Amino acid sequence: MHQPPKIQPTPEQIHENVVAALKEDIGSGDITAGLIPSTETGQGRVITREAGVLCGSAWVDAVFREVDAAIAIEWHKRDGDSLQENDILFSFSGPARGLLTAERTALNFLQLLSGTATLCQRYAALVADTGVKLLDTRKTIPGLRIAQKYAVHCGGCHNHRVGLYDAYLIKENHIKACGGIDAAVATAKARAPGKPVEVEVENSAELEAALSAGADRVMLDNFSLEAMRAAVALTGGRAELEASGNVTDKTLRPIAETGVDYISIGALTKDCKALDLSMRLL
Repeated sequence: MHQPPKIQPTPEQIHENVVAALKEDIGSGDITAGLIPSTETGQGRVITREAGVLCGSAWVDAVFREVDAAIAIEWHKRDGDSLQENDILFSFSGPARGLLTAERTALNFLQLLSGTATLCQRYAALVADTGVKLLDTRKTIPGLRIAQKYAVHCGGCHNHRVGLYDAYLIKENHIKACGGIDAAVATAKARAPGKPVEVEVENSAELEAALSAGADRVMLDNFSLEAMRAAVALTGGRAELEASGNVTDKTLRPIAETGVDYISIGALTKDCKALDLSMRLL
């Protein structure tokens, strides 16, 4: 099945994220920063209070640039780098008002995306020797899908489809509305021959139907481990197999060992914990 390329957000997408976030935070103006003389300057650094994986530097740069172009940023770590407690992520200098106005928005992006990458790295490490690929889902924070999917790659996992437009994922309700698996797959292939077609199935009979219909990938929805192993044997390479449904760090390894090609995990983007960061003026 065609794999979407690694998500690499464009400057326009990052700018759109940043403008929306700053508008939300600043509103009609930062009244607290307004207490500081306009001529006052400052310098400082941002550190991490815990270990993790860095992600989100481009959003930080864009935030400070949008608030005040006179602010200078020097990065000491790059996206994808492993971090230890108290590591310095970046140093900054410039007008004090701008530094403090930009602080929270910049750190919100950095802590969320670094937290996403950190969780992905932990999951990826659990199955690093199995050959299975861990996929994200569309269970992302509204407006930040591209950003979070970028973070997934920084953490060593992979992207599923980006949205509803770049690949078919035919689920139970689609199948019912289309009149069956055969009809749904045939229509998908006729309408968009270049688009990957994936079918979600709940039992071996539906798996057989999806394979017969020519699905590129089949999603095994909440299959038992025994049923997954049987599905791998039955499929015999005729299509890619993806396991899905309530995957946790405890169930991940046994699922990977069944021989499926992919495991999709909503938790990678919806259950991430923000990395604990701190900005300090010197």
